[in-house]
Parts: sequence; structure tokens; C-alpha cells
Amino acid sequence: MHHRTASQNSEKITYLFEEVNTALKTKFGADLLNAQIDYDFPVFEVSKSAVHDVLEFLKNDQAMVFSFLTTMCGSHFPEQGEREFMLMYQLHSLEKNQRIRIKTFMSIKDIEVPTATDLWKGANWMERETFDFYGFRFKGHPNLKRILNMDEMNYHPLRKQYPLEDGSRDDKADNYFGR
Repeated sequence: MHHRTASQNSEKITYLFEEVNTALKTKFGADLLNAQIDYDFPVFEVSKSAVHDVLEFLKNDQAMVFSFLTTMCGSHFPEQGEREFMLMYQLHSLEKNQRIRIKTFMSIKDIEVPTATDLWKGANWMERETFDFYGFRFKGHPNLKRILNMDEMNYHPLRKQYPLEDGSRDDKADNYFGR
């Protein structure tokens, strides 16, 4: 049984990062906004207008073959102004056993992105969950409705717009919960 050393693993991740970074720069130019390695993950930030094309390229290009959407989720960073909402797609090349992340940011005024259900059927429920909790709208989604919360809810509970604790209490504060 062969075990890779930390150095070999780091070299493999660096090579993957450089390979994907070069391919995305070549194909998408200015739509590749940032590239870095976070922990052991190559992470690529792309413009919202190009995110679907980037995902399609990474899935279908024979050199990339990121054929599996491992996860897709949203986050809310209210302090970031026009970049307050983030979508993250984690892709896996089963053939090469490699993983990367694609991120895109947007403001609440423009929180719509194309659906990825035409690329991965599994994106269906991931997008519904992300819509349910954060309010992202996925253009072209076949059935974009709440998946876990009640249909009657008129808000998206994971947005950081609501206090986490009862305001009448002075023994707890939101900063205890990372806010």
C-alpha cells in the first residue's frame, strides 16, 4: 500500500491548482476573478455571469472531467456590500480523484444565477435548499420551491438579518455565535 507524504500531496494540489487556473484563465479570461488554495482545496472565484459556462466547461472538458457535483451551498456576508451573497460549488473528478471549489459573489439586488440542473440532476435539491434558506433564485430550475421550510414562510432563515437571541436577554449576545 502506497501512502503519500504531505509534501507529495501538496505538490499534487499545487499541480491541480495550476492546471485548472491556466485552463480557466485561457478560456474565461477576466471572468476568473481570483484563484487560491484554501487549506487543501484549489478555489476559483468567477464572475456570476460566467458561472454556468465555467461549471459546464469543468464538467465536459476532457482535460478537466469534474463530472460530479459534490455540494453546492450559499453563504451570507452582510458586511461585504455588493458581495454579500456567495454560492460555492464543490466539484469532484472521480476519474482523477481531484476536488476543486468554484465561488461566485453577488448582491441582494441581483441574487439570480442560472440553474445547474441541466449539468447535474443532483443540483435540483441543492438549489432548492439554497433558495429555501438564503433566497437565491436559480433561473431555469424545474421546480424552485421550498424543500425543508414551510411554504408560508416569507423570509429566508439563514440570512444574517435576524438576531439569534431574544433582545430582552442580557446574558447572551449574537457575538457568542460568530456574529
